[in-house]
Amino acid sequence: MSEAAAELPPVPEQAREVFGDRFADAVRYAELLADAGVGRGLIGPREVPRLWERHLLNCAVLSDVVPEGIAVCDVGSGAGLPGIPLALARGDLHITLLEPLLRRTIFLEEIVDVLGLDNVTVVRGRAEEMIGYLPPVEVVTARAVAPLDRLAGWGLPLLRPHGEMLALKGDTAEEELKAARAALGRLGAVDSCVVQAGVGLVDPPSTVVRVRVGESPGGVRAAARRARAARANRPVRGATRRHR
Repeated sequence: MSEAAAELPPVPEQAREVFGDRFADAVRYAELLADAGVGRGLIGPREVPRLWERHLLNCAVLSDVVPEGIAVCDVGSGAGLPGIPLALARGDLHITLLEPLLRRTIFLEEIVDVLGLDNVTVVRGRAEEMIGYLPPVEVVTARAVAPLDRLAGWGLPLLRPHGEMLALKGDTAEEELKAARAALGRLGAVDSCVVQAGVGLVDPPSTVVRVRVGESPGGVRAAARRARAARANRPVRGATRRHR
């Protein structure tokens, strides 16, 4: 195990409550992030001391605002955040980790196998190319992927009617949402707000921008046309590993 992994901080007590019977797997995931994740350049070594508070718990409490038993697509999953902590905390969800970079999808496949996450599928591809290719989902999640207006252009067309996008954001979430509202409306958003997740469990709570679409999201047909054109010029990279 690398020197970075040896620097992992003590596991916060609230992690047992958040992850329940998958607590040991959450600890293993933290170890893998601190070791192979740092070694492969998926997270920075300075993030290791704050893996639990800033990353694992911050992402896992997203479960507070995700309905039961639904399909979720985690756009730009990277090292698996927030998708893998969410899958560990909520075994009832069916989660697709969507990531365009090969080295990251290889890492994600390894994590899914090591942790035995039967409710997770890893797909290599860009969100804008997957519209009309992946089955629509009830919830799209994202963290540190892009500004909200651009993220919505990728994420909202992946939703089913009345689905919602949940974007983990920071202190400027309200300002970002205000600036993006016109773009969200053009894409078919009918409601948007900023909510807090993990109140009483993590300090500070996680800040989530919640965007809900209507029956017929605007911009979806145009997005689908762009996706078909992109696929015509570049072969679609399908699922690299499928579970359930």
